[in-house]
Amino acid sequence: MAPPVEAATRKRVLRVIFVSLLLDLISFTFILPLFPKLLEFYRNTEVPTDPSAPATKTLLSSVLGYLNAYKAAFARPIDSRYDIVLLGGALGSLFSLLQAVASPFIGHLSDRYGRRTALLASMAGNILSVLLWVVAVDFRTFLASRIVGGLSEGNVQLATAIATDISDVNDRGSTMALIGACFSIAFTFGPALGAWLSSIATVAANPFATAAGVSLFLIVLETVYLYFTLPETLPSLVNAKKEASSSNGVQKTGEAKTAPVQRTNSHFLLNMVHMTFLLFFSGMEFSLPFMTYDLFAYTSAKNGRLLGYVGLIASLLQGGVTRRLPPLLSVKIGVVACLVSFVLLGRISSVSGLYLAATGLATTSATVVSGLNTLSSFEANEGERGGKLGILRSWGQLGRGLGPVLFTSVYWWAGREVAYTLGATGIAGVSLLVFFGLKTPPGSVKPRKSKAAAAGDEKKGL
Repeated sequence: MAPPVEAATRKRVLRVIFVSLLLDLISFTFILPLFPKLLEFYRNTEVPTDPSAPATKTLLSSVLGYLNAYKAAFARPIDSRYDIVLLGGALGSLFSLLQAVASPFIGHLSDRYGRRTALLASMAGNILSVLLWVVAVDFRTFLASRIVGGLSEGNVQLATAIATDISDVNDRGSTMALIGACFSIAFTFGPALGAWLSSIATVAANPFATAAGVSLFLIVLETVYLYFTLPETLPSLVNAKKEASSSNGVQKTGEAKTAPVQRTNSHFLLNMVHMTFLLFFSGMEFSLPFMTYDLFAYTSAKNGRLLGYVGLIASLLQGGVTRRLPPLLSVKIGVVACLVSFVLLGRISSVSGLYLAATGLATTSATVVSGLNTLSSFEANEGERGGKLGILRSWGQLGRGLGPVLFTSVYWWAGREVAYTLGATGIAGVSLLVFFGLKTPPGSVKPRKSKAAAAGDEKKGL
C-alpha cells in the first residue's frame, strides 16, 4: 500500500506534532508538583484557622467540608494534613471527567471541519485556561481555570489523529510511539521546571504567577507555531483540495479508492480495556507519592527524582523499543509489567524494591496507551478516526477520573497491602481481556525488510 502522504510531508508534519506537543505537555506538567502548596495557599487565605475568627462561607470552605464528611464516612480520624491530598485528587478527577465529556465532541469536530481547525480551537481554550491561572488570586478563579482546561484540552487526541492520517499501517505504531515519547520527556523535565519557577515570587496575591506566566507563554508560542506550520491532514479535506487544484482543464487518470476497514477488534472492547486499565493504573500513580512518604519519609525532591526516573526509562523505551513493536504485543508487555509492579508495591520494604517497581511502571507508561491508540486507529475508516480516537480517550479519562478517588479510599480504609492487592487483581483481569480478547489487526505487524531496502529507507529519512 502506498503511504498516504509523501515522505517529506510526513516528516515535516511529524516534526510539527513533536515540537507542539512537547511545548503543550511541558506547560501542562508545570502545575503537577505545585498542587499541594498551591491549594494550601488558597486554604490559608480563604479558610480561617482561628476558631474565634468570624466564619466566612467560601467555595473552598464548602468543598473542604464535603471532603471531610467523605473522610469521616470511612471511620478514620479526620486528619487535616490529608485535606490537601484529597482536594488535589478531587481536582484531578474533575479535570479527567471533563475530558471524558469533551473528547468525543473534539474528535467529531476534527472529522467534520479538519484537524487543524479543531486543534486551533482547542488551543484557544487552553490559552483562556492558563490565563485564568495567571490571575487566580482566589480558589474560585483557579477552579474555573481547571474547568476550562478540562473542557478544551484536545491536543493529545488530535495529535494522535494527525499521526494516523499521515501514516500507513506499517508506520503507525512507530508514529504513535513518538507521541508517547513526548509524554515521557515532558514528565521528566516539566515538573522540575515548574517547581523551580514557583520559587520565583513576583506577585504577592498569586505566588505561582511566574510558573503560570511561563506556562501561558509556552501555550501562546505553541498556538502561533501551529497556525503557521501545521497543514490540514484530514484525508477528505486534503483530497478535496487536490481535486480542486487539478480540475482546471487537466483530465484525471483515476483516483485511489480507500477500502473500508476490515474490523478485527470491537471498539467497545478496546474502550473497555482502556478504561479499566487506567482506572487501576491512575489510582496507583496518584497514591505512589503518599506511599513513599509513609514508607520511606520521602520528600518532594525525592519523589521528583523517582518520577524523573520513570519518565527517563519510559522515553528510552519508546525511542528504542516500543516504536518497533507490533501494537498488540506492546499492550501485552505493558499490562504484564503493570501487574508485576502492583504486586511489588504491595510488598516492598526497601528503596531498591521501589525502583524495581518503578521500572515496571516506566515500561507500562511506554507501551499500553500508545498501543491501544494504534489498535483503535486500525479499526476506523478515514472519516471517523477523530471521533473513534476521541471516544477511546473519553473512556480512558473516565477511568483516570475515578481511579484516584476510589484507590486512595481503599488505601486509607484498608491499608497499602489490600489496596495494591486489589489493584493487582484488577490488572490481572485487564490482562485476560488483552491476551484472550484482542487480536492482531492485518497490517499492524511490519513485514521484514531486506538489508538493501532498510538502507534505502535510512537514506530517505524514513
